[in-house]
Amino acid sequence: MPEPVPADTAEEGPAELQPEEDDAPPTDGDSEAEWDESGSTQLSGLFVEKPPPSITAVTGMDLIIIAKVDSTTLTRKPTMKWLKGKWLDLGSKAGKHMQFKETYDRNTKIYTYEMKIIKAVAGDSGGYRCEVTAKDKCDSSTFEISVEAAQQEAQADIFSAFKRADAGEDDGDLDFSALLKAAKKKKVKEEPQIDVWELLKSAHPSEYEKIAFEYGITDLRGMLKRLKKMKVVEPKHSEAFLKKLESCYSVEKGKKIVLRCEVMDPDVQVKWLKNGQEIKPSAKYIMESLGNVRTLTLNRTTLADDAAYECVVGEDKCFTEVFIKEPPVTITKLMDDYHVVVGERVEFEIEVSEEGAHVMWYFEDIELQKDSPNYRFKKDGKKHTLIIQEATLAEIGMYHAWTNGGHTKGELEVEEKQLEVLQDIADLTVKATDQALFKCEVSDEKVTGKWFKDGVEVLPSERIKMTHIGRFHRLLIDDVKPEDAGDYTFVPNGYALSISAKLNFLEIKVDYVPRQDPPKIHLDTTGNMVSQNTIIVVAGNKLRLDVEITGEPAPTVVWSKGDKVIKDTEGRVRVEARKDLSCFVIEGAEREDEGNYTICVTNPAGEDKAMLFVKIVDVPDPPQNVRCLSVGEDCASMIWDPPVFDGGAPLKGYLMERKKKGSSRWTKLNFDVYESNAYEAKRMIEGVMYEMRVFAINSIGMSQPSLTSKPFMPIAPTSEPIRLTVHDVTDSTCTLKWLAPEKIGAGGMDGYVIEYCKEGDTEWVVANQELCERQGYVVRGLPVGEKINFRVKAVNIAGQSPPAVLSQPVTIREIMEYPKIRLPRELRTKYIRRVGEKINLTIPFQGKPRPVATWYKDGEPIDPKMVNVRNSNVDSILFIREAEREHSGTYELVLQIENMEDRAAIVLRIVDKPGPPVKLRVTDVWGFNAALEWEPPKDDGNCDITGYTIQKADMKTKEWFTVYDHNRRTNCTASDLVMGNEYMFRVFSENLCGQSDDACLSKNTAVIAKTDLEHKRSPYKEKEITCVPKFTQPLVDRSVVAGYSTAISCAVKGFPKPKIVWMKNKMIISEDPKYLMRNYQGVLTLNIRKPGTFDGGKYSCVAVNELGKDEVECKLDVRLATDPDKK
Repeated sequence: MPEPVPADTAEEGPAELQPEEDDAPPTDGDSEAEWDESGSTQLSGLFVEKPPPSITAVTGMDLIIIAKVDSTTLTRKPTMKWLKGKWLDLGSKAGKHMQFKETYDRNTKIYTYEMKIIKAVAGDSGGYRCEVTAKDKCDSSTFEISVEAAQQEAQADIFSAFKRADAGEDDGDLDFSALLKAAKKKKVKEEPQIDVWELLKSAHPSEYEKIAFEYGITDLRGMLKRLKKMKVVEPKHSEAFLKKLESCYSVEKGKKIVLRCEVMDPDVQVKWLKNGQEIKPSAKYIMESLGNVRTLTLNRTTLADDAAYECVVGEDKCFTEVFIKEPPVTITKLMDDYHVVVGERVEFEIEVSEEGAHVMWYFEDIELQKDSPNYRFKKDGKKHTLIIQEATLAEIGMYHAWTNGGHTKGELEVEEKQLEVLQDIADLTVKATDQALFKCEVSDEKVTGKWFKDGVEVLPSERIKMTHIGRFHRLLIDDVKPEDAGDYTFVPNGYALSISAKLNFLEIKVDYVPRQDPPKIHLDTTGNMVSQNTIIVVAGNKLRLDVEITGEPAPTVVWSKGDKVIKDTEGRVRVEARKDLSCFVIEGAEREDEGNYTICVTNPAGEDKAMLFVKIVDVPDPPQNVRCLSVGEDCASMIWDPPVFDGGAPLKGYLMERKKKGSSRWTKLNFDVYESNAYEAKRMIEGVMYEMRVFAINSIGMSQPSLTSKPFMPIAPTSEPIRLTVHDVTDSTCTLKWLAPEKIGAGGMDGYVIEYCKEGDTEWVVANQELCERQGYVVRGLPVGEKINFRVKAVNIAGQSPPAVLSQPVTIREIMEYPKIRLPRELRTKYIRRVGEKINLTIPFQGKPRPVATWYKDGEPIDPKMVNVRNSNVDSILFIREAEREHSGTYELVLQIENMEDRAAIVLRIVDKPGPPVKLRVTDVWGFNAALEWEPPKDDGNCDITGYTIQKADMKTKEWFTVYDHNRRTNCTASDLVMGNEYMFRVFSENLCGQSDDACLSKNTAVIAKTDLEHKRSPYKEKEITCVPKFTQPLVDRSVVAGYSTAISCAVKGFPKPKIVWMKNKMIISEDPKYLMRNYQGVLTLNIRKPGTFDGGKYSCVAVNELGKDEVECKLDVRLATDPDKK
């Protein structure tokens, strides 16, 4: 997303990102960055430039943090995350306050990441971390941001300038004369020097400014920073909290979050505050107390819950901050392009996935604010609209709409207004006292204009009227006179354009001839006649042809079209007769009216004929078959067929429009007439479906739009593959490897085409018949010893990319390489496995041509029935499905290429549990001891014996007990035997696999002889245990809420077991299901199920036995529940 840098930061600059001059550079112990003498960061890992470890910002000012990453060694684009604290991802907080930007320099291959905090506040202080990852590599850098209040220069005390020079501290009189004459200076006694550092160390922070003013300290901030580093701040021990709230919490919008802390006193009451205001319990805020734990639950979190929270215990507090993550808002309806003229209204409209989402609008790289005079913003549910009331040339460019989960853009093109003449003025021929009407039609109904006659403006009068209705402008002249004849011109205001026509005055002369005259037709060849006897009429216009006829007596007039006589005097095509005139009228001319018309006049003196050709011209038919020939990254080549009918007038050219598929907004591609029937549409968005239509234009006007073309998508081929290298060469093959193109685009990637040609040839041969989807290929069937050039092209739906070519040809000849076995480290020593385990040994090797690998066991070829071997070009695998003892031995791998070889030996030992020891016997018995000896087992399990387990058993019970574990010797002494008992012994052997399944039993036993002993029993005295009932724990008064079950309890002792009686208000509680009485080992409990206000009162418990009785009582208060929200 484009992140413009405001102008005010240009002056202030990024100085706030640099360490203070008085700050000492970090020591060598700083883990995040090391500093040299000049204070610059030493680069490490992926970062070329890291943020400074300590950043100081001023409240209300903008802050920019920059990090740079070198991608030269990376195979994929790195991913950057900005974090606050340990885990809070700041990407979800992007908006007006926090913005992120990413740029890439193709020359240096360095990515630059910026995090911008707009108008920093105190809450932005804390620890931050920027973390970059790229496939299997990662790097991170931490830094601290501290936000300080803006310093205000202390106002000078103006009264000190007027104080008497010799006045003491308490003298308040002012001496204005001291400004006019020099005061005598008193000698000041020299005072001993004072160490300001010691004063600041021991002073309270509220006295810092006073000390700075008294001792003339100018850089107090710098001294306090050094003082902070000098002080060893001991963590303050909280007397109220066992465990405080976490530093911050994060939760998605609409989810539940629990704030938890632990207090010292389980009975203490706590208060919860939100932004300093106390929170009352409600359905949204649930406060719970369980032992020492205090919790605050926030249900259905909203953006309003993004705040600072406090838990207060007396004078002690703990703080935390809750961040609400908004789900990413996607754009469901993309922005359309606009092509308008100056002054038109433009509305860029988008739709987002959620109502109330925040949308940022940008013009190029500049964010559009609500106070912008030229722009207006509108929200309607999920619809967001950017409105430009009157477009100007300055607003041409790309407009962007950003959400936290999507982006769309639309282009605005603005053209100067061009006025089109839709209907021209026709020449008129009228006679005296008739009416003349000039009418024209222009494309803009708001355009006004003036009428001129022979260059002189025509002014309205009683005879002359001028009207303007919509796009039509009319000039009406009543009672035409000879002086009205001339050239009339209409000039639109603001345009270098004029429309002209001629008014011809027809003067009627009457000659009195006493003799007969033959009829005569007088045709006027001016006006609509483009050539003699040819009249051109625009379809839809009216044709009125007034033909003067002379002859005595008055001739008879007949009009005909072809062989058809026109006799109608009313209707669309009619003939009107006037004195000395014959009028032929066609209302709303149509194409079928075109043809040859004949007028024939006859009288007794003779006959006259004239033939006229009426040509009907119209707008052309729409162009045909609009189609897309090819597409590019942001362009498409379109072609179409000319219209079937050109309207009777030559075509001037075409106008093209396009729109996004699914949109109803068409955008003009050209304002000037385009003459060719092939056009390349540009400035489109890759991956978006478009449709196109074409209009044909002739001298009459513009046709209807053509049928919409089939949807097409601008897609460009990918860029060329990168890092093409030769991986391996043999006598007939060459193995190539490469990386994917840097730019793939919306067309995706279908595969690769590999081509080769001999050095000096120009014909490239395709090596793969089908597209290669992997980034590597083995070209086979190459001639030995030839030098071959190779190239690779990426292919997608748009076609093939430019080729990636090797810098020099490759000679096809296998390179001899000595065989070399690369034995893994764990196989260089004895390889031990247990019986039944699976063994899979992979031994890599190298050598060219492909070496021959052979396995031997103890000098003999291995048996394929016992051991499986699989060899490849680069390794050999030894596989045993279930290991047996007979698989143990020395395995040797021999690698041979012609007369060269390499060997490697592997010692394999298969181990199992050992057998039992042998010849276990008791060799001696004395006192309470017995000496045992045995011999090692005959079967040691193919590995060393690690110890023995010795057990003993009494011959009476025959239960075995362990005497020693992991005894390494083959003898031991069993002690602490019981006198008078006879013991037998057994021994288990142990090795790497565990203890033997069987044990070796001793052949003889050990008898511990009895000695003469006498046991004197002490006399038994029976203890008196009877006692009177006595309550050890009384009942406690309680206050409960109505409707919530409760319980009261006490404890009693007494023997014989006393009888328990519960009473309420001195009345015995019977078998009421509302009450449940329990007695567990003297603890008496009375459970009351959902008490009401009537269940309150005095409850007592009486314990009675034959020795006496005891009674306790308590008071139970039942109160009604209150709704805190109604308070």
